[in-house]
Parts: sequence; C-alpha cells; structure tokens
Amino acid sequence: MWTAGFTRYFVARAVSVFGDAMLTVAAALAVGRIHGATGVGLVLAAWMLPMLGCILFGGVFADRFGARPLMLGADLVRLVAQGVVAAAFFTGTPSLGLLIVCAAVSGAAAAMFQPGVNGIVPLVASDPHKANAVIRTAVAIAEMLGPAAAGLIFAFLGPGPVYAVDAATFAISALCLAGLRLGEVPRTSSSTIRDLRDGWQEFRARRWIWSVILVWILYGIFLFGPLIPLGATLVSEDLGATAYGWMHSALGAGTVCGGIAALRLRPARPLAAGAAAMFAFVLLPLAIALHADLPLLLAAAAVNGLVWAFWSVQWQTSVQTQVPPDMLNRMTSYEVLGSTVSLPIGQALAGPVAAVVGAELVLGSSVLVGVLGCAVLLLVPAVRGLGRAPAPDQAPART
Repeated sequence: MWTAGFTRYFVARAVSVFGDAMLTVAAALAVGRIHGATGVGLVLAAWMLPMLGCILFGGVFADRFGARPLMLGADLVRLVAQGVVAAAFFTGTPSLGLLIVCAAVSGAAAAMFQPGVNGIVPLVASDPHKANAVIRTAVAIAEMLGPAAAGLIFAFLGPGPVYAVDAATFAISALCLAGLRLGEVPRTSSSTIRDLRDGWQEFRARRWIWSVILVWILYGIFLFGPLIPLGATLVSEDLGATAYGWMHSALGAGTVCGGIAALRLRPARPLAAGAAAMFAFVLLPLAIALHADLPLLLAAAAVNGLVWAFWSVQWQTSVQTQVPPDMLNRMTSYEVLGSTVSLPIGQALAGPVAAVVGAELVLGSSVLVGVLGCAVLLLVPAVRGLGRAPAPDQAPART
C-alpha cells in the first residue's frame, strides 16, 4: 500500500489535519487574549460559514478540474492567509477585521479542499479500506497533537509562531500534493448549475447515503452539538479542567485504537457493522450526564473514540467504492454539508436549553437520540444490506 503516491497523500492529509487542529486552539488563545470571547466566536464563525457556503461548489470544481489541483490551490491560499495573520502578530496587534477576513478566506479554501479528501483515496490506494484505516489513525494522532502543539508554542513563543507553524503545515501539504501523479481522472464539462443538479440527483438516488445524512443532521443538533459545550462544563465542574483534558486524551487514544481495529476487521456489511458499533458512542454523554468518576469517564471516552473511528472507516470506504468516480467529489460535498450544517445549531442551542431544563437532561436526550438513530439506520434496508464493494480489477497509479 505504501506506494509513493499514497505516501505523499498520507503526509499531506496528516499535516493538513494537524494544521486545522492547531487553528481552533490558536484562535481561542491568540484572538481571545486581544479581542475576548466575542472575538473568538466571530473568528470561528467567519471560518465555518464560508466553508459551509462553498462546500458544494468545491465538489463541483473538484469533479471538473480534478481534486488534486483544487486541494493544492486550497493549501496555497491557506498558507497565505495564515502567513498574513502570523506576520500581523509578529509586527503588532492584528485588528479583529483582519482576523475575520483571513479566517473567512481559510474557511472558503477548506471548502475547496475537503471534497477531494474522499476522491483521491481510490486513486492512490488499491485497498481503500486499509488506506482509510491508516489515514483515520494518523488523523486521530494529528488531532491529539495539534492542539497540544498550539498550546505549547503559544505559551513559550507567543501567537505569531503558532500561526507561522500552522501556515507551514499547509506548505508541506501543498508540496506533497504537487508531487502527486494520479493519471487520467474522469472530469465533468457541463455548467456549474448542471453539475450541482446532477450531484443532487445522484445523492437522492442512493438511499443509504441520504438516510445516514438525515440521521447525522439530527445528531448534529441533539448529540454531537451539545456534547462539546455541555461536556466541558459538567466535567470541569465535577472533576476539574485537568480531567477534561484527560478525557480528550482518552478519546484520542480510543480513536487511534479504532483505526487500528478497522485495519483488521472487514465486515461483509460495513454500514450495518458501523451502525451497530455506534450504539456505544452514547456511553460518553451518558457518563457525563451521570457525573461518573474519572476512570469510568475515561473508559467511556476511549470507547466513544474507538467506535467513531470504526464507523468513519466503514462509511468512507463505502462512499469511495460505491459511488462512480466522476461523481465522488460532488457526493462528498453534499455529504459534508449535510453532516456538518446542523452542528453549529446544536452547539448554539445547548447552553440556553441546558439553562432551562438542566445539562443532565439535555445529555440524557442526546443518549436517547443516539440510540434511536442507530436503530433507524439498522432498520433501513439500503443501509443494513449494503455490502462491501468487490476489489478493483486494476490497481491505481503508483507514481
């Protein structure tokens, strides 16, 4: 599997995730010190809104021009944007307007990068399942190390170096993508509106995809969204801020283990196996709602990360192997939009609703929705019965 092409893509993906993981902490620490919590919220929102608004066009352009050049361009744009912020911190105090503009540019570039993440894997790996498992493991490690690196660099060197290192990660990713050779890639040539409509029709035609996305929209509001803000509040109040950090470490460790487990396990019905595993995802919000002691909390977090990684590999492999190559990037853009758009809603509503009914009740509802969602997926024949795609007849380019 470790051909030159896959190795370059693997490094590009890992360092890109590392940079994205640094960005949230960098914004919270560097922007918060100057412009307060309101400034942090505005900068993060300035990143998220363009990403969601442009993601569908990212899929269209990736299918039209190829995923690699679009991802390469996105990395170069993010390199410049983060470099500008780094220079502003090195030379003085950046204005909130500059930070918002650079965040918006980075978010729009991320929308151009993300659809190709799925589309390139089948082109650089003859075994997408194994490739996804290895990438998922590396992503989990990068997501653990990125925030820690940002915190350490900020503590010892200040905000400028944090953004400079973040910019450097996109430069490394761009170099790896620049050396990637994929051979002939199917591309579209119709109008943008036609491409969007064709992508939507393909999305609607696959019940197993839109069934999962519908469940994920509900999860964003009732499960994924409330878990972060309410989990941070309750765990910190019960066990202290250090315990919350340990919980995230356990979550990351579980995610790494889940990626490794997915290397070994190849279920005949990947989405059914993944949905069955996701029943255990709710152990973490349940442990937080019940004010579990630290050992139980860490165990629940580790299981949460493990089953999430296992599901992610089954899902990504299914999309990559069941969707036609000329539709894969557009399909990924609809998938990312649908599974992400409701997350900010859940995060925004969690606090006000918890203030009225209590955080424990909100997280208890999260547990119920999580269980019901998995049950629904297993009851949908298109999801439950989706089989593993046969091995490809021809391996992808190995240059």
